[in-house]
Amino acid sequence: MRVRKVGMALAGLAIASMSLAACAEEEAASVADKDKLIIGVKYDQPSLGLKTGSGVEGFDIDVAKYIAGKMGVSESDIEFKETKSANRESFLANGTVDMVIATYSITEARKPKVTFAGPTVVTHQDIMVRADDTSITKLADLKGKKVCAVAGSNSWKNITEGPNKQNVKVAAETVPAQGYDDCMTKLKGKSLDAISTDATILAGFVNREGSAFKVVNSPFTDERYGVGLKKGDLKACEEINKAISAMYDDGTAKKLWDKWFGKAGLPFEPKPAPEGCA
Repeated sequence: MRVRKVGMALAGLAIASMSLAACAEEEAASVADKDKLIIGVKYDQPSLGLKTGSGVEGFDIDVAKYIAGKMGVSESDIEFKETKSANRESFLANGTVDMVIATYSITEARKPKVTFAGPTVVTHQDIMVRADDTSITKLADLKGKKVCAVAGSNSWKNITEGPNKQNVKVAAETVPAQGYDDCMTKLKGKSLDAISTDATILAGFVNREGSAFKVVNSPFTDERYGVGLKKGDLKACEEINKAISAMYDDGTAKKLWDKWFGKAGLPFEPKPAPEGCA
């Protein structure tokens, strides 16, 4: 009888040890504990995340490097991976990337799937049209117009479904696209009337394309760009929030904003309040 009790006790200790080991492994799985990072970024957004012959460049890229540095990861230990709007959540969930910094607006619909650090910056949704188009100057003017709808983006929904500051639903005709470069091709070819998304994205394309396009300067949402993490990685979230706070306090955020958006005249927003890790 005594031998049996001892055996059961040892089995219990073994199970407890395994549970502790599993907990330790789970904790160690945090992005905050990694020496190298795979960061999901856009490849098709000028001034934000754009693939060039010498690598990837833009505001999001510089922010990613700053955050990684504050987490103890050098630039040489960062791998940037193209991440489109449609696969941001799946890439985080399956571990394809460690974090996503790709014009990733924090929304209530995304929170059940993603832990967000940030925001890194606040911008606003606006409208871009061909420079000679005078028919669209505000949100309501998109009624009956052909507007780009990028897979995985909420921008077109902010127009047609009404979650915007004006609380209106505009009956625009949506035209599907795989990314914003695809939108630009369609706008140039006149199979679209407008592209509506974050002013930062639009400003980047205006910077690249020149005077052939314009932003109408009629913002109608607030977009809080976050750093996407696998759901539940609160340790990394807290570390990233500290890094973002430091980025504003030491003046880096303003310098990066001016570097990438100063030419377009986008106003720099003050340090945003953190969303809170959950």
